[in-house]
Amino acid sequence: MDLPLSPLLTDLYQLNMAYGYFKLGMHDRPAVFHHFFRRPPFAGGFTMTAGLESLIDFLKSYRFTETDLSYLKSLALFDDKFLNYLKNLKITLDIDAMPEGSIVFPSEPIVRVTGPLLQAQLLETTLLNLLNFPTLIATKAARVTLAAKGDKTVEFGLRRAQGIDGAMTASRAAFVGGINATSNVLAGKAYGIPVQGTQAHSWVLAFEEELESFMALKEVCQDKLTLLVDTFDTREGVRNAIQVGKQLKKEGRELFAIRLDSGDLAALSIWARNELDAAGMQSTQILASNELDEWIISDLKSQGAKIDAWGVGTRLVTGGNQGALEGVYKLSAIQNEKGKWDYRFKLSEQLHKISNPGFLQVRRYYKDKKPIADLIYDEWTTLEEQPILCDLVDPTKTKKLSKTLTSVDLLQPIFRAGECVYTSPPLQEIQKTGKNNLAEFPSEIKRFINPDLYLVGFEKNYHEHRLSLIRDIRSKRMEMA
Repeated sequence: MDLPLSPLLTDLYQLNMAYGYFKLGMHDRPAVFHHFFRRPPFAGGFTMTAGLESLIDFLKSYRFTETDLSYLKSLALFDDKFLNYLKNLKITLDIDAMPEGSIVFPSEPIVRVTGPLLQAQLLETTLLNLLNFPTLIATKAARVTLAAKGDKTVEFGLRRAQGIDGAMTASRAAFVGGINATSNVLAGKAYGIPVQGTQAHSWVLAFEEELESFMALKEVCQDKLTLLVDTFDTREGVRNAIQVGKQLKKEGRELFAIRLDSGDLAALSIWARNELDAAGMQSTQILASNELDEWIISDLKSQGAKIDAWGVGTRLVTGGNQGALEGVYKLSAIQNEKGKWDYRFKLSEQLHKISNPGFLQVRRYYKDKKPIADLIYDEWTTLEEQPILCDLVDPTKTKKLSKTLTSVDLLQPIFRAGECVYTSPPLQEIQKTGKNNLAEFPSEIKRFINPDLYLVGFEKNYHEHRLSLIRDIRSKRMEMA
């Protein structure tokens, strides 16, 4: 889609701060920002990243147009010198990020932005907008696919999504998270996602009789005919579908599926499966929809529901009861006038809201090709051969990471001096990577109720340095008080 990828897709305070940095001569001072979240969505044990390709596209086309600048001038907030600076602004940032489909945990930097303070500041709002929502939806989709346990899943949410851009973003992110297909035809065209659809109740209501509507659709739909059977009475609808299926057999074809969209989906699917099998239609699948999510799918499967595919709509594309990913973007270091890096972080009375200073990287450690721990460390300090990890939840718990373990750094170079050095993989490859990444982790962190906590911690020397910085600032503030 031709989305409005304008630098004006930001909050006004970002431009106010940029103007301030410019007026004070601070705009080119090197700085470091990190994007991360503090709590996983859905009270879950993991999060799957998405949206990086959109961020790359945004940065590649980043420029203030004449109409952008005219609008800013009309606000009477910025002088001509600043507006002329924006007119000639070219992004020169270094950006490192976790690829889409990565599994990430609280406090881990998903993106690291390094470069001129003004540029990095202007990126904040747009970066959060482009990454937070798709990461939320990819995670929800991954949970739905886990619940489905190998059954086919289809995203049905276009009509309930948050606007056009929300719908398109959700369709793409849901595919990243593992959903097999979408009903969104434009997403199929734009992203190459398989599309799938049946018919609405209005098709049945447009005819005098339900069976007549089914027979008419049989003539129109030559491939993978799926019949919606609950317009009047589900059991009668299934019987009518069976009549169509028998007629198809005479023509050398098969009824691909029936769709249940209301009622007791467990009981109805079991009954329908028995009826279809008795009619010799063992290959006809049963598709279920109707306000589904991972919880309902899990419950239906535990009841023995005979459902082969799941159409998930509203609760997938909106995030359901989780309105947003609580992703933030925080300054973690800035060069002073002498060229020395000063560490920066946000203090809070709430321990989990204190941000993390430095130039951070995440190293994932593996044993027998399975992830066992993630180490957050500062690349500006020397990492020991066998670093000690301090648990984020309980720093008194430590773990020495053996040099026999294999490891990989999760943040990868995306931009260097404003030039993209990363090639986004095809969407199908991103989905495969996401599935493989998630499969590596133990089932305990993937359960929906009381998931186990995957081990994430600060490198010990960094942890102690961070605490000393916090103590110093707090002691100084107490002296001032």
